[in-house]
Amino acid sequence: MAEHAIVTEGLRKRYRDTYALDGVDLAVRTGTVHGLLGPNGAGKTTAVRALATLLRYDAGRAEIRGFDVARQPEEVRERIGLTGQYAAVDEQLSGRQNLVMFGRLHKLGRAAAKRRADELLERFRLTEAAGKNAGAYSGGMRRRLDLAASLVRSPEVLFLDEPTTGLDPRSRNDVWDTIRSLVKGGTTVLLTTQYLEEADQLADRISVIDAGRVVAEGTADELKATIGADRVEVVVRDAADLFGVAALISRVCGVEPETDQDTRRVSALVADRVTALTEVVRALHAAGVVVEDIGTRRPTLDEAFLRLTGRRTAEKSVSATGVAR
Repeated sequence: MAEHAIVTEGLRKRYRDTYALDGVDLAVRTGTVHGLLGPNGAGKTTAVRALATLLRYDAGRAEIRGFDVARQPEEVRERIGLTGQYAAVDEQLSGRQNLVMFGRLHKLGRAAAKRRADELLERFRLTEAAGKNAGAYSGGMRRRLDLAASLVRSPEVLFLDEPTTGLDPRSRNDVWDTIRSLVKGGTTVLLTTQYLEEADQLADRISVIDAGRVVAEGTADELKATIGADRVEVVVRDAADLFGVAALISRVCGVEPETDQDTRRVSALVADRVTALTEVVRALHAAGVVVEDIGTRRPTLDEAFLRLTGRRTAEKSVSATGVAR
């Protein structure tokens, strides 16, 4: 089995005066989840469409399982599945009818299509709702049905373009479990997402893409490390103690801390978080300062994302789980 299931070199796609893809290089290891993380308009969906043979790229090279995407599109299509941002199922048909239809479109015989539909309904816990119209499904059920449809042919490579957009946390977790089980079965997944937590939870490696270019790549921990060291954080009870605590932390940790008057928080980067936390607690106790909270935290993928994608993205609103649309 080849080491990489997806390889691109210098992939470019231009729309008038704008490059949606401006020299994208990717190498996705077989049997892993590779995340494409980036803000709106970064080029994530364009990259997926180009790799899935739905869009002609202007320059560069792309291979799926060793087959050239531009020159061997039929061979590529035999080996891939795609779930887009919006469910592609027919809401007037039942769950089972949808899957049988997709099976027939993939040239399975009638009996084989029915068998495959039943297998997928059981796998995605949709058996009880198999006879109901898909339009009556919840968002999470509809998304699972859409994923099942993309697996009718058991693809070697699966493209998931923002698969949990609009789902509640419980439904999102269901989709995450499904993705993990697919990878355990040997499927390679290229996942685009704006949810930073999603990339952190699922991706073995992440490529951060912005303005049509890959600006960073690595594991989630490697990307977080671009921010720097761990932090010690103290929240004081009395705002009047804020600057005194900042001076204390500066003396103990040997670095200039950051202060936030609105949250009454003082934080500082430290090399050894356990030692720093112990020394700060002792110093605060000796000084008689009352605090509401104290602890350490490591850099987040949110912070790494904002650092890597620059000022344009930092001006956007960022929630606890992802970048606002």
